[in-house]
Amino acid sequence: MKKYYNECISFVMLVIGILLQDNFPDTVIRLGWYLIALMPVGIPVFKEAWEALRAKDFANEFTLMALAVLGAFCIGEYPEGVAVMLFYAVGEKLQEGAVDKARHSIRTLLDMRPQKVSVRRGEGWSILSPDEVQTGDIIEVKAGEHVSLDGKLHEESAFFNTATLTGESIPKEIKQGEEVLAGMIPCEQVIHLTVSRTADNSTLSRILKLVEEAAEQKAPTELFMRKIARIYTPIVMAVALLILAAPFIYSLFCPSYAYLFSEWLYRALVFLVVSCPCALVISIPLSYFAGIGAASRKGILFKGGNYLDAISRIDTVIFDKTGTLTTGNFKVGRIEGTLPSEVILTYVAAAESQSTHPMAKAIQLYAAEQAVEPLPVTFSKEWAGYGLEAVADGKHILAGSLHLLDKFQISYPEELRMIPETIIACAIDRSYAGYILLTDEIKPDAAPAIRQLKRMGIGHIAVLSGDKAPLVQHIAQQLDITHAHGDLLPDGKVAHLQRLKEAGRRIAFVGDGINDAPVLALSDAGIAMGGLGSDIAIDTADIVIQNDRLTQLPAAIKTGRSVRQIVWQNIIFAFAVKLIVLALGAWGLANLWEAVIADTGVALLAVCNSLRIGHIINR
Repeated sequence: MKKYYNECISFVMLVIGILLQDNFPDTVIRLGWYLIALMPVGIPVFKEAWEALRAKDFANEFTLMALAVLGAFCIGEYPEGVAVMLFYAVGEKLQEGAVDKARHSIRTLLDMRPQKVSVRRGEGWSILSPDEVQTGDIIEVKAGEHVSLDGKLHEESAFFNTATLTGESIPKEIKQGEEVLAGMIPCEQVIHLTVSRTADNSTLSRILKLVEEAAEQKAPTELFMRKIARIYTPIVMAVALLILAAPFIYSLFCPSYAYLFSEWLYRALVFLVVSCPCALVISIPLSYFAGIGAASRKGILFKGGNYLDAISRIDTVIFDKTGTLTTGNFKVGRIEGTLPSEVILTYVAAAESQSTHPMAKAIQLYAAEQAVEPLPVTFSKEWAGYGLEAVADGKHILAGSLHLLDKFQISYPEELRMIPETIIACAIDRSYAGYILLTDEIKPDAAPAIRQLKRMGIGHIAVLSGDKAPLVQHIAQQLDITHAHGDLLPDGKVAHLQRLKEAGRRIAFVGDGINDAPVLALSDAGIAMGGLGSDIAIDTADIVIQNDRLTQLPAAIKTGRSVRQIVWQNIIFAFAVKLIVLALGAWGLANLWEAVIADTGVALLAVCNSLRIGHIINR
């Protein structure tokens, strides 16, 4: 109740004033009583109105409320003047509470991070603040505690609850040397980590910053309504003035008409109160904020309300293949060529040691399993969409697609083009040496996700990949995707998207956020899959799906559509009620009590409707 202390004082004084209205011995005492009742709730509003006037902002809700109250006091309607301000203040407090609740649901992630962390110092352990820990320090986390900093795992393996970051309830197994992220919880054992990022650069901190900044990125609907409000408010103020002045002007030309100033001023005041656009000003940004918060708890990060709007309108979804529709967990199938397989593996592993691509990691892992000694690399260059060029052990190495060998005009057996699987071709000192064949598998949730998208009315689904066309088409056929294009370099993907956009398509591109930056930027909604812990994914994409589950994509679209639907419900409902009460007020059929209840009631109903978003998304 402390939050509503001022409102309670005004309410008690208003009720006492109404009950004792006939017993006030003097009009001045009556006026003084209601002025005192007005002050607790009125002073903050009058202060805001004065600050707005000083900033030359004449058309705002504070000015409307102040004018309405002053007008009511001028014509002796003291109780109604206090009621206008009291109901407005209560409505504002309730709306602030709703906004705080939506913001708190996001900020609770911060509260999950421990304020202290156990850090190895010499032979013992010291308790420090996470902000004092540096990269390279070793920290200890007990079972059931939240990890406070990103780091590499020391133990052979451990299971972690990742629900804070991904919304995924099933524990995730992380093995020795793999990264554990801030916000995760070790399930069964004490674990030790070598810190890889400081507290302000941890994955959880970046996610929280991303979600909070998202509230500042306004959606087109929100920006449109703000523009409308700037035009709407001066118009209704002018109409209110016209309601007051027009009958007076009419009375000058028609002496038989009795103009009563207090009656028409009262009607103008009712019109002013009802016209206040606070329902739209509060509920629309709250809808987007609630949508962003609800989605973030499910592991879907929207970088702004504008992307919620964008994904709600898409009619085309285009997928990258590797790491998106497939697991990206490549395995070496076979090695063939003009040189021994050990030699080919040695040089390809040297070139791929400079890359973080899933294919490169597969080759590095296989080389380690085969106890291949790493060669020193003195030069390395990545050719986007082609592969890698490197100099190792004094030899010039090319490792990548056949396009890379074509680019350097290196001849190779023509039958390599007929291999449907993914291969890494290798040339040493500008002479073809052989290839490494890699196998990949389709994600188990890819087919269900595609079926959901089709049920949601997404009419055009396609796959664009740099892999060989036969392999891409084979995977597309398994997933019942009609459109599949392979052998595409990054500029080929861009050209394909441009053709679709010129045809009027609204496109979501789903990739890994690392090597698809041009198409992610070009699409209406760029979505990074498996972005958990990936700096590049979080920086590049408009939307990040953290847990790498394709079924989250339909959930993201549902979120955008739900938010947009609720926003337009609020807009239509608010304008409909206001127009009805405005008309009644102008004709003298609504009083100030009804006006303020209509205004505050509409605002509160719109806010409650906005807060339904979390429940809708979680269904």
